[in-house]
Amino acid sequence: MKGEKTMIITLKDGSKKEYAEAKAVIDIAYDISEGLARAACAGEVNGEVVDLRTVLDSDCELNILTAKDEKGLAVLRHTASHVMAQAVQNLYPEAKVAIGPSIDTGFYYDFDHEPFSREDLDAIEKEMKKIIKADLAIERFELSREDAVALMKKYKEPYKVQLIKELPEDSVISFYKQGDFTDLCRGPHLPSTGLIKAFKLTSIAGAYWRGNEKNKMLTRIYGTAFFKKADMEAYFTMLEEAKKRDHVKLGKELKLFALLNEGKGFPFFLPNGMVVKNALIDYWRKIHRREGYVEVSTPIMLSRSLWETSGHWDHYKENMYTTKVDDEDYAIKPMNCPGGMLIYKLEPRSYKDLPMRIGELGLVHRHERSGQLHGLMRVRCFTQDDAHIYMTPEQITPEIKGVVRLIDEVYSLFGFKYHVELSTRPDNSIGSEEDWEHATDALREALDELKLPYVVNEGDGAFYGPKIDFHLTDSIGRTWQCGTIQLDFQLPQRFNAEYVGEDGEKHRPIMIHRVVFGSIERFIGILIEHFEGKFPLWLAPVQVKIMDVSEKSEAYCKEVYNKLFEAGLRPESDLRPEKIGKKIREAELEKVPYMLVIGEKEAESGEVAIRKRGVGDIGKMKLEDFAELCKKQVETMEKW
Repeated sequence: MKGEKTMIITLKDGSKKEYAEAKAVIDIAYDISEGLARAACAGEVNGEVVDLRTVLDSDCELNILTAKDEKGLAVLRHTASHVMAQAVQNLYPEAKVAIGPSIDTGFYYDFDHEPFSREDLDAIEKEMKKIIKADLAIERFELSREDAVALMKKYKEPYKVQLIKELPEDSVISFYKQGDFTDLCRGPHLPSTGLIKAFKLTSIAGAYWRGNEKNKMLTRIYGTAFFKKADMEAYFTMLEEAKKRDHVKLGKELKLFALLNEGKGFPFFLPNGMVVKNALIDYWRKIHRREGYVEVSTPIMLSRSLWETSGHWDHYKENMYTTKVDDEDYAIKPMNCPGGMLIYKLEPRSYKDLPMRIGELGLVHRHERSGQLHGLMRVRCFTQDDAHIYMTPEQITPEIKGVVRLIDEVYSLFGFKYHVELSTRPDNSIGSEEDWEHATDALREALDELKLPYVVNEGDGAFYGPKIDFHLTDSIGRTWQCGTIQLDFQLPQRFNAEYVGEDGEKHRPIMIHRVVFGSIERFIGILIEHFEGKFPLWLAPVQVKIMDVSEKSEAYCKEVYNKLFEAGLRPESDLRPEKIGKKIREAELEKVPYMLVIGEKEAESGEVAIRKRGVGDIGKMKLEDFAELCKKQVETMEKW
């Protein structure tokens, strides 16, 4: 009514709803459409995920989350973790609960209980199905700190008592109740247990309380959950496919790299692996030279004073390896950026020198806990394909566009699809509001001009500037965060970097940090799994395997090898006195792109009988023609 204050709800599409009184999220969903309300699983209010029954009483932005949203799936999985905890305590009343969050692949819950067996998991799953079938309403309530502690003491839950006592004084202490099970939890949750349609408990592991090895070892049960059974089946199919593609397994079989106890987290690259690594580096150098980058190399170890200036000594020291040289503290570099700043400052710079595009394939070291190490994906040393661009404020948008095009070119070469995220100013940021607004607008402008769809992650930028992240999707649907473009105001300020502008005055340059591969080692791991070890010809460690049918064709095999080698290819001969069928099978297991079967007829005609990986026999060809075919496929980086 006129004169009465109304509540304005701004929806995801920009449309607005006005209400004269407070409304629950679910009621607003029904007001939009009955179909949306039926599909709804949670709400997102001003960026915070809340229960559907949350009452809104002031102007806000609202997004109704459904099964199609990742955040909606997270709510389902968090609800499933509580159902699992209830099932465990129904079956094992002595078990104490710790924490049970959702994770990217599902959920887990930690229990103070002796390790569970696979048979126990089967029993827990059975009990969970009963709880889900009962369709128990899930209710949220809040208590004072004193009452919250008393309640958890009543239920004999010491871990929850500890968590409550560690909460900030002004914290809202909330609980969720389903049937006779009550748990300390921020939420949100689904309205009832019956909305869980598909779940599976997957594994058991040990986990220290609060991740501290000095604390008690708890038993962690992992599981996953989906809104549809078909989605869960597709997920487990993907997992089976991922096992076949495991880069650690294939890396060993294909003799690409070794992981040794003498250097945990420090991979050893073998000859085959070095071929792949060097091919990627050669490609990187080629495209960066084309784009006007120069390459530098900075020392692997630098003094404490540098890391104090950059801020790493105070904020990143626990991840750095340190030592002393002549009684002075040094650190092995975890990043290339500070060394790059020293290069920029070696001589006076003018606006005419900008933009400066400087690349570095720098070996960096970071201390990772041994339990977090995994193949090439999580290591303690890796080659970062850094580049730093120094520029004026006016150059931000065109430079960002250039980097985006470069990243798109690289990912397209390997057949990766990707999506883009723009992360904006976080709470702990530095720099002026004006600088942040200008930088963020420049990133938006670049993405918009390129007509590149993106998702905005509010408040998820680096503390020194906004960023664009590229998330790859591999051949079996998994996503990997690799490329990133970050704007940085802090480092030029900390190092007092300057350039002389058109006005003759000194100005602070804007700095871009960007990577394409991210970590070359990790990118190789991703490629191994993406291609299932079946590299395209230009990347394959062995491009052609030459096999003789008998000793009579051995001489011609050697001639073939020499011709291909001279053509710049990577051939390998198998002249063992074995049956040709066995040689072919082994070459196929080695995932060699081309196999040449050489007998007396081929020797007489100067031809080669060709087998192509994944295809089989493709006929005969003159040796010279085959060599040209291979050279062309390598030069054009032809997809396989």
